[in-house]
Amino acid sequence: MTRTLVAPGPVFDHLLALSDGGGLHEHARHDVPRPEHGYCVDDESRALVVLCREPRLGAGLHALAERCLDLVAGAIAPDGRCHNRHDTAGSWTDEAGLDDVWGRAVWALGFAAVHAPSDGMRATALVAFRTATAAHPTQWRPLVFAALGAGELLLARPDETAARDLLRRFTAETAGRPGTPAWPWPEPRLAYSNGSVAEAVILAGHALGDRAVLGRGLALLDFLLAVETSGGHLSVTPVGGRGPLDVAPAFDQQPIEVAALADACARAHAVTGDERWRAAVGLAAAWFLGDNDSSTPMVDPATGAGYDGLQRLGRNDNRGAESTLAALSTLQQLTRGSRS
Repeated sequence: MTRTLVAPGPVFDHLLALSDGGGLHEHARHDVPRPEHGYCVDDESRALVVLCREPRLGAGLHALAERCLDLVAGAIAPDGRCHNRHDTAGSWTDEAGLDDVWGRAVWALGFAAVHAPSDGMRATALVAFRTATAAHPTQWRPLVFAALGAGELLLARPDETAARDLLRRFTAETAGRPGTPAWPWPEPRLAYSNGSVAEAVILAGHALGDRAVLGRGLALLDFLLAVETSGGHLSVTPVGGRGPLDVAPAFDQQPIEVAALADACARAHAVTGDERWRAAVGLAAAWFLGDNDSSTPMVDPATGAGYDGLQRLGRNDNRGAESTLAALSTLQQLTRGSRS
């Protein structure tokens, strides 16, 4: 984990190719967008975080960030619930709810309220964040994603009551999921985007000034990294999850799992200054470049396209929004650390 990785910076050509005047299309057949599937707020939220993280946005990416924010903020119903599916004709095609898409929207809105490239965008995001957080989901996973936005916002605005209240709800819910000495994870199985769990606990502890919560988050990340590393490279949780008795490697491995781990390790490095977490971000970038269980590159460095899944004998050749954003996010985390 101490080797120096030379990796390309994020390239946004394919992300722009997946977008149009309505937003970012979810699916692609190989590298060709499939507009018939419309837009989903899950991906618009992920894109908004990635775009707001980028230090210099050209006109095309700035316009895409504005469209993503319009969709995410527009997905929030007056009672705080959140839509996910939007067609190209301009209509929501699902009922608003409080599942994972709500959490990802709150994450993106909290992040954009701090980091969006214009005052107007930041104000729009803050209003939508406050509306969304008036709702209280009954499931824990949506709170995981929402805590990432709340923590980012609270660090910038310590008087933001909605953000502080959400983090307190999240930490109380998480405290009721202690795990066991042999399996300290707060769920009986690793599921998906597991790094987001560890990052949310780290960020909540940091933003609330709670050293015990911060310490638990770092311990969870230590555990996750140990479970998801094999033979000097990442061997991440596949689509079906991973439990205490499961043996790696297993497939279909998803790029979003690697990106979430990179985010968590970058957060741990920012909070602690411990260089081993920077090295772990390098492992995540290396996974995309081919240092993985199938020795297969999972990003096209020329276009920035991410491939949709790592398989035992290669990869899924489709290059949709989620996988592309996962690759871009991971390369961002690597290059951001190099600049600091």
